[in-house]
Amino acid sequence: MTQTARPTAPAPAAGPRPSTARRALRALAILACLPYISLKIAWVAGSEIGIPAGSTLLEHRQLMVIANSVSVVADVLVVVLALLLTQAWGRRFPAWPLALPMWAATGLLAPIMAGYPTQLAVALFTGDEKAAAPAEPFLDGWVFAVVYGGFILQGLSLGTLFALYTRDRWGHLWQGRLGELSARTSGPGARALAVAGAVVALLPATLHLLWATGSTTGLSARRIAERDSVFYVLEAEWVGFLVVAVALTLFLVLRRPARLRVRTTLALAWTASGAVGCWGAYMSLVALLPDPDPTKRIPGLVQLSYAGEMITGFLLAACVAAYLRKSTALRRSADA
Repeated sequence: MTQTARPTAPAPAAGPRPSTARRALRALAILACLPYISLKIAWVAGSEIGIPAGSTLLEHRQLMVIANSVSVVADVLVVVLALLLTQAWGRRFPAWPLALPMWAATGLLAPIMAGYPTQLAVALFTGDEKAAAPAEPFLDGWVFAVVYGGFILQGLSLGTLFALYTRDRWGHLWQGRLGELSARTSGPGARALAVAGAVVALLPATLHLLWATGSTTGLSARRIAERDSVFYVLEAEWVGFLVVAVALTLFLVLRRPARLRVRTTLALAWTASGAVGCWGAYMSLVALLPDPDPTKRIPGLVQLSYAGEMITGFLLAACVAAYLRKSTALRRSADA
């Protein structure tokens, strides 16, 4: 009996070229990095462009060089991510080395994207031209417009590219509603982490709420004197980030409310946990830097708030990571 030969599977193609829209978004993300990188390189080289006389940046030149060098590396990473998200080889890139920097980038950019337009809106409605910049001469006003404008463009372009990338690669894992999820996507460990994150979040959320409503608890005399309408609005925004991070992560691990879409819940939990955790970590590092001026030192209660945000964000991010890992494993076992 003659055995029919099985047709040979075709060799995998190199992958389609990115669409015109994705190439445009990639170009926008890269171009948006250039003003920030150019300024940082100029400052590392010793230039004082955009730095007014009397700025605190000029008091710590060595520290400024180190910080700006790190910032250049971080923005170069944005360029690498923009390329990875739009190339065929990017689809084969390991998931977790991609997810971690994207989570950090999302978390660092989201509060700027929400906060800077808020500052401009407050300045517009109150007529206070200084509302969009610090009270003390830190940087020239145009620097904030260039840098924060670039950050917003980075966030919009890189965020859109990441959303398209994840939809193409993992979108089948995030369809449906929370009530349809398997109980195995969120075990007792993930639920315990989510509850722990919610408990830790109570301290920073309470402090930000107090500060947003006029309390001076834990604030330095200098900070109390500098409070303005922007201060209150931004404190309220931080309460919002904390509430969204905690609530949406709890929704994800508890699979309730049942009718809430998985994709929406995951996206909000991802973004808010990144904002809370990454900015909490960044501000904790800033608070540890020595400063000879006692009026500029960050009070202990404020530092505790930063630490609480960092711990909250990292705990909630661990819950999101656990969901992603288990949902991927379940899909693979179902397809086997």
